[in-house]
Amino acid sequence: MKKIFVLTGEPSGDKLASKIIANLKSLKPDIEYLSVGGECLKALGIKSLYDLNEVTYLGFTNVLLNIFKIKKKINETVNKIIEFNPDILFSVDSPDFTLRVAERVKKLKSNIKTIHYVAPQVWVWREHRVKRLKNFLDHILLLFPFEKQYFEKENINCTFVGHPLLEDNEKNKIDIRNVISEDKKIISIFSGSRSSEINVLTPILLKFIKMLEEKYNEMHFIFHTTNEHRETLKNLISKEEIKNCDVISDEKIKSYILKKSTFAVAKSGTISLEICNANIPSIIIYKINFINFFIVKMLVKIKFANIVNITAGKEIIPELLQEKCNAKNIFNKVDEFLTNPDLSTNQINQFKEIIKDFKTDKSSDLVSSVLINSL
Repeated sequence: MKKIFVLTGEPSGDKLASKIIANLKSLKPDIEYLSVGGECLKALGIKSLYDLNEVTYLGFTNVLLNIFKIKKKINETVNKIIEFNPDILFSVDSPDFTLRVAERVKKLKSNIKTIHYVAPQVWVWREHRVKRLKNFLDHILLLFPFEKQYFEKENINCTFVGHPLLEDNEKNKIDIRNVISEDKKIISIFSGSRSSEINVLTPILLKFIKMLEEKYNEMHFIFHTTNEHRETLKNLISKEEIKNCDVISDEKIKSYILKKSTFAVAKSGTISLEICNANIPSIIIYKINFINFFIVKMLVKIKFANIVNITAGKEIIPELLQEKCNAKNIFNKVDEFLTNPDLSTNQINQFKEIIKDFKTDKSSDLVSSVLINSL
């Protein structure tokens, strides 16, 4: 029996990996799996070595403070992968963790095929990493077409597979009347998938919600999260005694509610593409400590944080980062969109043009799974 080890480092990678593995299971059901994964891979019956929280660290200072824990986890993961002896090590995103593991595994056992999904953002910073990657990666699956130039010039096997989160696979209508009454307009809120993000952004977002409630009484606010963080968010909301606010963690319901939303406020990251694909206007927010932000500003070579804005070379989706990420600014920007529908229409028209180039004719998951199967 063939074996595949699926290596992720955070919930977004777990979600991306699960879509491909689900297809691969259909193509070739007799593969044995083991992983470092989360809820999505677990739902496919794939065991994880440990909880993702043990390797999900945010920011340079957190990494420095946890450097010995991280090294220990890398060593443990490498040893377990070698012991499992897979035909393929399929690593997904989180390059500072997954690629360090992949490099070690390749050195110890060169016959294991290493396939990485979601290329490190060398077009943002540290382009020199590409030269190192060719020493231990057999193939890279790319989400964006412009990434090919960086890897092809180093003769690294790579395939543009498109972005799976830009595909609409939801065919069945879902009854959400038990979640929200139909006379309410939905504002979808995404405060992050990591505890560190949620702890920083949720208090700001709750203040924003209170401000918006003072002006609009027909709004219902829904936080999209994972099962892991559901109770944390519910407790934070309960303490603030906000009535028109709920928390959802079911993936199918989350997708449907997003499509029914009037607007979305989201932490900068992958979720922004899902929001665009649902044709929902949005803004993005983000806040990290000053030291981390200073280091990032010193290293990055791009002007924007959002992939849509980066590709367009201008701010299509408003970005409220660092000191701009406060309740008052979020309220003002959302209020501006709600009172001027033309702003929403214009944003939607612009990002639709951008994301169409991120899609492929065939399902990204299917293209990726077929390629993995062939290797």
